[in-house]
Amino acid sequence: MLKKLQWLGIVMVFLVACISIYKVSQYKTQINHLQADKMELSNKINEMETQTAYLLNNQTLQLNSSNYQSWENYFEKAEVMVKDSEGRFLRPWATFLVKEAEKYNIDPFLVYELLKVETGTTFDPGLVGPETKYGHAYGMAQFMKNTAPWVAEMAELPYEDELLYDPYYSIKLSLVYLDYLHDRYGNWNETLTAYHRGMTGMKQYKLKNGHAKSEYALIIQTNAKEHGLLAIAN
Repeated sequence: MLKKLQWLGIVMVFLVACISIYKVSQYKTQINHLQADKMELSNKINEMETQTAYLLNNQTLQLNSSNYQSWENYFEKAEVMVKDSEGRFLRPWATFLVKEAEKYNIDPFLVYELLKVETGTTFDPGLVGPETKYGHAYGMAQFMKNTAPWVAEMAELPYEDELLYDPYYSIKLSLVYLDYLHDRYGNWNETLTAYHRGMTGMKQYKLKNGHAKSEYALIIQTNAKEHGLLAIAN
């Protein structure tokens, strides 16, 4: 009888231990989920704060008034883009890009080269990018539908999916997004790599390589500089 009670006690202790281990495992899983949720929430809050700061900083943005000398400069730069693209980047698009880029103090050739890379030199406004785990990218600036709406909101523009195929709308969004990213990171390597890979993707690239000088960023900057020199020479 005593032995049976001893065995029963051992079994009970074993069961209690198993239950405790199971509960601890559950608690650890819940804690891991909570930590992941906390990190995701923290990232979202950080992004919202940077977006708010960007909007507040740009409420006082003073747009440059144009005169006949400014327009001559716009046309000269636009002509470099039209010739380089062999007419695929239309002259009205190029002039619009040069004029709008001035508002954000962004080199228009950076944006032109970005559009060239994003479209594979086609400058096709109706381009639909290959499917990814996040969906497709659309239009000349290749915006995804999870990014374009809040960029449009920062730009104080309406948003509809179909608008991503409008070349002027696409160019405007690319300028606003680049301006936002550059305001956040303060350099073009991180800005362009974040445009290409997403902000999280840029961080991962930087952690892996120790820098944000991706091939994408370097090609755009190098070609933009060459165009700028050509425009000055002309």
